[in-house]
Amino acid sequence: MNELYNMIYKRKSIRKFDSSLSVSDEELELIKSQFEKVIPLIPEIKIKFEIVKKSETTAKYGEYALLFYSENKDNYLLNAGYVLEQMDLFMASINIGVCWYGMAKPKSDFGSGLDYVIMLVFGKSKETDFRTDFSNCKRKSEAELFSGDFDKEILNLVRYAPSACNSQPWRASFDDNKIKIYRNTKVKSFIPFVKLPYYNSLDMGIFLCYLEIILNKHEYKLERTIINKNEKDSLGWIEIAEYKL
Repeated sequence: MNELYNMIYKRKSIRKFDSSLSVSDEELELIKSQFEKVIPLIPEIKIKFEIVKKSETTAKYGEYALLFYSENKDNYLLNAGYVLEQMDLFMASINIGVCWYGMAKPKSDFGSGLDYVIMLVFGKSKETDFRTDFSNCKRKSEAELFSGDFDKEILNLVRYAPSACNSQPWRASFDDNKIKIYRNTKVKSFIPFVKLPYYNSLDMGIFLCYLEIILNKHEYKLERTIINKNEKDSLGWIEIAEYKL
């Protein structure tokens, strides 16, 4: 995934699309070919991508929708976020604007027996539509998100992972050569509380994708363990993953 690193500085959630621009057939084929190149977080979970016209969904903007389907297994939402963020970053590399669209649904079932998870709506964009200075993004401070001593450049960059309604549910602790990743269940968001665990679990997959791309680029060797517990600690955090460096 190292080839996606520079797109961390460029990608932006794009909701307005120029109607004079259109995704070409060649670009659609590039996107479809990328499906075969994504690296799953949990390879045992069956997944499926489908590209349809926006009109085949309830989405209000975009030219196309990338629908994502999955087996409903432990950590399938974590895996979905991890995989789809790779597609998000790849599409930025070919000037295809993307927005995660949680409230829309496909009008037909394209899942072939798998569960619908979420869609990315997308359309052709101009280079100038993307981010040129990601430091202008609204993000929580390093002190709010992370504890322990670690590479400040990495901590600053990983904060810019996208999340539902910018809820930023991730928390991380750094101790010696170990990183522990948590989902904060007490984040404040416009998302209804009952739906927040669903979208924030996707967000955690996005965060792990960002973290691994950045750590690999900085030549850290990683040993990842996915934590399958669902127990909250005294802070309302659920441990998601551990990395040994």
